[in-house]
Amino acid sequence: MKTSIATVSISGTLDAKLQAIAAAGYDGAEIFENDLLSTDMSARDVAALMRDLGLACTMFQPFRDLEGLPQPQRVRAFDRLERKFDVMEELGTDLLLVCSSCSPLADPDRARTIADLHEAGERAAKRGLRIGYEALAWGRHVSDHRDAWSIVRDTDHPAIGLVLDSFHSLSRKIPSSSIGDIRPEKLFIVQVADAPVLDMDLLQWSRHFRSMPGQGDFPLDDWAEAIRRTGYDGYWSLEIFNDRFRAGSAHGVALDGYRSLRLLQGGIARPSAEAAALPPKARPIGTEFIEFAASHEEAETLGEMLRPLGFRPTARHRSKDVTRWQQGAINIVINCEPEGLAHSFDVVHGASVCAIGLAVDDVPAALARADFLRVPRFTQAAGPDEWPIPSVRAVGGSLLYFVDAATREAMWAHEFPTPLEPVPQAPLLTNIDHIAQTMQYEEFLSWLLFYVALFDVSKTPQLEIADPMGLVQSQAVESADKSVRFTLNGSLAAQSLSSRFIQNYFGAGVQHVAFATPDAFAAAEAAAAQGLPRLGIPRNYHDDLEARLGIDPALADRMAADDMLYDRATDESGHDTEYFQFYSRAFARRVFFEVVERRGYAGYGAANAPIRLAAQARHKSDFPG
Repeated sequence: MKTSIATVSISGTLDAKLQAIAAAGYDGAEIFENDLLSTDMSARDVAALMRDLGLACTMFQPFRDLEGLPQPQRVRAFDRLERKFDVMEELGTDLLLVCSSCSPLADPDRARTIADLHEAGERAAKRGLRIGYEALAWGRHVSDHRDAWSIVRDTDHPAIGLVLDSFHSLSRKIPSSSIGDIRPEKLFIVQVADAPVLDMDLLQWSRHFRSMPGQGDFPLDDWAEAIRRTGYDGYWSLEIFNDRFRAGSAHGVALDGYRSLRLLQGGIARPSAEAAALPPKARPIGTEFIEFAASHEEAETLGEMLRPLGFRPTARHRSKDVTRWQQGAINIVINCEPEGLAHSFDVVHGASVCAIGLAVDDVPAALARADFLRVPRFTQAAGPDEWPIPSVRAVGGSLLYFVDAATREAMWAHEFPTPLEPVPQAPLLTNIDHIAQTMQYEEFLSWLLFYVALFDVSKTPQLEIADPMGLVQSQAVESADKSVRFTLNGSLAAQSLSSRFIQNYFGAGVQHVAFATPDAFAAAEAAAAQGLPRLGIPRNYHDDLEARLGIDPALADRMAADDMLYDRATDESGHDTEYFQFYSRAFARRVFFEVVERRGYAGYGAANAPIRLAAQARHKSDFPG
């Protein structure tokens, strides 16, 4: 795949954009006209910079309102076209994007459109240039790529071809099967964007809500495969308009875009025809451990919260100040080392989750996938007798370890040979249900892409959750067997719990960890008896459950006594499923714990999130701000 991105897709000055694009690994870039108009570099300077950076100038764009105009507007349009040809020659590109006209003066007569494009093609050909015609989804007379292709085909000029843009086609639900009629030599460039499915004005949808492939809901796999089947072998170029990206780091957004194109190359939701030649998505088969960075004092406080939940410190690391806590299939590692990444993490963030270990069935393949996506590896000095566990950089500068599922028991035995307390024989909690990560609103889509591009996971629909101080956007990614689940949360509201966590934590990170139990009531009552500080839930909530869902009064009383939240949903077979959950208070004013019991329930209790957030807002001592 030859990769490109339009400069309009990222923030900054044109020279900074091009440097970010080159650093991310693209083959080329489209120059957006406004970026050129606003720079103090000449077009020749831009061309020289692109050559130095190893970037091809894949297209100059956009040229608007060319075809079907009356006089004198037609003469002015073609004069303007010649001026743009001058700029193209200085930029070193031979391709100009011409959008279907939106002018109210444009004549709908198809023959006029073809005649105008033919003349434009003649002028372009004299200068060794080409024109790509694109159907804008909101074009006045041409808004469908099928109509644009028929016009290009009938214009029948070697300098006139088609530009396909996924947004313009998929926002209008044009069948991707129609792409099969397009001749590959007439498809001059392919532009790619994803988007959430919204019911709104097409222009506003396009200008504010486009996203990278894999971040939205468009059926891009079908669309891309239809293009591949034509034999097209040109550039795949991102054209993204999104307010979040304009507020983000140019380097970060450019890298996300590169990863998204590689994701599209191999297939987003299913493998593409090219997938067999690419490193496959890593298949996570369980969360092997969660590692906390902590001082000795913080570690003691954390232990006081873990014990009531049924955890015990079972072993010490062979050479480091690191302790393994266990229960069921759950491993919590508390790292009190005075140097290294965990210590640095504690200095910056305080006691917090600095690393997560995911079990995978093929570690070398997982690393190859990370390298393919330009996910940076992390290495630090290790003792000669330490078990090698490779890792990559993840959310908020934390680490994501790839643990070999076949040798994990040997790893634990080797790394933690010194026994402490016995492993609990009757665990209250069985496994890690999900890990909730909070990040800046502008970073949300970036981390969503990180997971769906690197791992074989699916994403749930986006939700908006009501915090007492504003809305929180939330979405989950899940492995097929649900053994690995991450929920991602971000908010624009400065005083929401999510935003205050980021402000006081100094970045994105794990805000809470959810543990699974076969009996939420037994776990809640045992934890309370051992002194777990639990999040209090108002009786009004349980009274409403009783009235709204017909909950048995005795069950409602027990849920109230245990500060238990509850949700009910109907599964695909029409059966009722249930979800019981309770929360601890916050540890170190940052991280809290959740315990969940699923009775066939697939969600995350989103209906209860406003109740939980309101309860946490009342406990101001739990969270700074």
